[in-house]
Amino acid sequence: SMGHGDELVVCDCNFPAASTSAKTTSGKLVLLAGADCPQAVDAICSVLPLDYFVDDPAYHMSPSEGIELPPSGQKVHATVQSALSKHTDIQMKPLERFAFYERANKSFAVVQTMERRPYGCFILKKGVVGPDGKDLKP
Repeated sequence: SMGHGDELVVCDCNFPAASTSAKTTSGKLVLLAGADCPQAVDAICSVLPLDYFVDDPAYHMSPSEGIELPPSGQKVHATVQSALSKHTDIQMKPLERFAFYERANKSFAVVQTMERRPYGCFILKKGVVGPDGKDLKP
């Protein structure tokens, strides 16, 4: 029931998924026990088109100013971007941690994985499947 323009949060096991999902449009929390974020994003993006009609349809959580992203955080961002790149040419943009929380509260739903690497949290904006079955582009 997610429509174009709706956003989906894909998060790690440390994200406050239960309290965040309660504030979302659907109120839904989907738990993917046994999956990490790259696996989840790969599976989701195999059926969910991203929105080519906005500047930034994909985000990753980034640290607040003055805090450095740890190497394992860099790795999870890179591996999720690689998974995303199997399905689209869109590049994720950073979204500061507290801005990420605020945006996540307004999302459609939350998908929580068992990802343990820090900053393993992502937001994907749904696009449209075109008449040819591919992602609709302007």
